[in-house]
Amino acid sequence: MVLGPMVIGALVLTGCGGEDDAAEPVAGAGSDELTTVRVGAIPIVDVAPLYLAQEVGIFADHGLEVEPFLAQGGAAIVPAVLAGEAEFGFSNITSLLQAESRGVPLALVAPGSGATGNAEEDFAAVIVPADSEVQEPADLAGKRVAINSINNISDTVVRETVRQDGGDPSSIQFVELAFPNMVAAVADGSVDAAFAVEPFATVGVSQGMRVVAAPYTQTDEALTVAGYFTSDQYAAENPDTVQAFADAIAEAQQYATEHPGEVREVLGSYTNIDPAIAQELTLPAYQTEIDRDSVEVLLDLGVEDGVVPEGVDLENVFADLE
Repeated sequence: MVLGPMVIGALVLTGCGGEDDAAEPVAGAGSDELTTVRVGAIPIVDVAPLYLAQEVGIFADHGLEVEPFLAQGGAAIVPAVLAGEAEFGFSNITSLLQAESRGVPLALVAPGSGATGNAEEDFAAVIVPADSEVQEPADLAGKRVAINSINNISDTVVRETVRQDGGDPSSIQFVELAFPNMVAAVADGSVDAAFAVEPFATVGVSQGMRVVAAPYTQTDEALTVAGYFTSDQYAAENPDTVQAFADAIAEAQQYATEHPGEVREVLGSYTNIDPAIAQELTLPAYQTEIDRDSVEVLLDLGVEDGVVPEGVDLENVFADLE
């Protein structure tokens, strides 16, 4: 999810919004009454636990009925949360740091996807043609590299991977492309490389492309890439619901980790991923806790590279939960 400067500026002006009436209290486990919450998500492998949790009853056990709605990114999800049209949304961490720097009243409440910690097998990778001269991350210096959004988490981690390998990250020529268009762009030479998330990294490899870097893991082996957020207003007015949602997500993430086959099956319910590719792609680490140290890494790198302004107070990024 990406929050561009114009979108964020508009959000600051609109404020939280929301309903005048207080939300219903969260029903306890075993109660027939459930609190309904809408959650904005993106049709990617990262949010599979959200769908699994609804299917297997984890949310119901925590007194919740979850209604996911799919969007392509923050341009739709964030305004819905701020206006009270949805209670929660899904975002990458850098976007939330950028939002905090501009005074957008959002709070991170639960972990989402994380780096696998295995540079040989992560759920996002830099792919190049089989005959490319790029053999290692440092070789990406001076090359055209496709990322889904400039000045966000992708260029932060790609730069850091090149930097760690002794290359010059300032010389990378980033090209903004949607993830579904990246494999074709690498194949026809429009770009030299692409930082692709699953399933597109696996699609590229299936067409003979090579993986030369795993920027999430190579930036931080425990990197929290994304998570679920709410508005500051909703968190203040509905602490029990927010806590119930956070607890349910943690349980769902653990369930997904222990049942990868079910994760691969549920992908077909909300994405267009080919079932054969779904069986081959690398799943993210479904973290049960936000790795705060890695969030600080993203903040420091974002400031260093000019992606995030200075002065962000990390404590304001996180919701105040038990």
